[in-house]
Amino acid sequence: MNSRAIRRGSTAIAALSASAMVIAGCSSSQGSSTDPDGEVTLTVATFNNWGYTDELLAEYSKEHPNVTVVHNKAAGSDDARANYFQKLGKQGLADIEGVEVDWLPEAMQYSDLLAEVPGSLEGRWLDWKAEAATDKDGRLVGFGADVGPQAVCYRGDLFQAAGMPGTPDEVATLFEGDWEHFLDVADQYREATGKPMIDSANSVLQGIVNQMEYTYDKPDGTVIATENPDIKEAYELVVERAIPNSAYPTQWTDDWNASMANGEFAAMLCPTWMLGVIEGNAPEVTGWQVADVFPGGGGNWGGSYLTVPANGPHVDAAIELATWLTAPEQQIKAFANAGTFPSQLDAYENPELTDFVNPYFNSAPTGQISINRAEAVTVVPYKSANYFKYQDALQNAVTRVFDGSEDAKTSWKTWVAEAEAFS
Repeated sequence: MNSRAIRRGSTAIAALSASAMVIAGCSSSQGSSTDPDGEVTLTVATFNNWGYTDELLAEYSKEHPNVTVVHNKAAGSDDARANYFQKLGKQGLADIEGVEVDWLPEAMQYSDLLAEVPGSLEGRWLDWKAEAATDKDGRLVGFGADVGPQAVCYRGDLFQAAGMPGTPDEVATLFEGDWEHFLDVADQYREATGKPMIDSANSVLQGIVNQMEYTYDKPDGTVIATENPDIKEAYELVVERAIPNSAYPTQWTDDWNASMANGEFAAMLCPTWMLGVIEGNAPEVTGWQVADVFPGGGGNWGGSYLTVPANGPHVDAAIELATWLTAPEQQIKAFANAGTFPSQLDAYENPELTDFVNPYFNSAPTGQISINRAEAVTVVPYKSANYFKYQDALQNAVTRVFDGSEDAKTSWKTWVAEAEAFS
């Protein structure tokens, strides 16, 4: 998404919706007093848009008509995260809970509270996707959903109006290069139009950080957050050059949602799950396109997992449903619904994915673009249980500069003090 999320903004407005339908469950309900042949209600909790539509879920109901599934969907991952850690190991979580990759390490501290993924699914996922959800005892506790290989989404009509190239191939060539070059292009757009090219400054920070092997700490527990020159350079580049070229400090606000339709900015760093977000917020806009390029080479932003709380009332039923939802066939359909790119190896050879074109994005071959962008990823950052809070605090530092509440040096010092307190 999602996952990730997509970090997916600390200012997300809670907007929960629920859809229920009768679909299948399982042949048994371990840890439950429910008759396995009787009526069972399962809840699935996700956030943003995972592509799990009513139509997708209805396919399952043809084979398993005895289970009612209630899909609870939060507007953003922050709301889901707060609920998850407040209730994990207690009561009140859904039978299946969505987890974003940025706070998966936090969840892995409590892996004993999560049900294990069946051994029969070994080899289903990208190695690094499965490894991140495997605990120190070798238990895989997360069903991999999507990953977020990044391209650049842009308004071709706005680029052309600014006297810049507008076709996907031309824009891919235009953006080829490092982050300094990307921001050079943003300067050109701003000079031509008087408007920012980029949606948010913190999305640039996220893109840069996701290309670092080590960010805030290392696997041996060494904390490098405030001493890491790469982090400081990223912060300085963002506050000096991305902020003047960005419409917002962060994503996931109502204004940010609306701006996808009103032309307030012209380009976004675009993990594949963002395609559905753009279309959902700007359904009538015809100018959005996708360029097969990303500053600095390749990067993955976000992604998600399904987890099954081990103390749920219908654990076996939930495991079977999570297995089905994260099968390659269903994840390809989720990709078609919302742009959530599969993490399942078999999906990458499926013509339904390789030949997929997205009508909304002017028939962009987004299936192949996403495969190309995934293959361009060479670094997946190490993320400890503390990653989320370090990253959130650094994004808040950027926001303070954007809002003018602190200058760049003062905001960095504030972050350093906060980061040192985390240790």
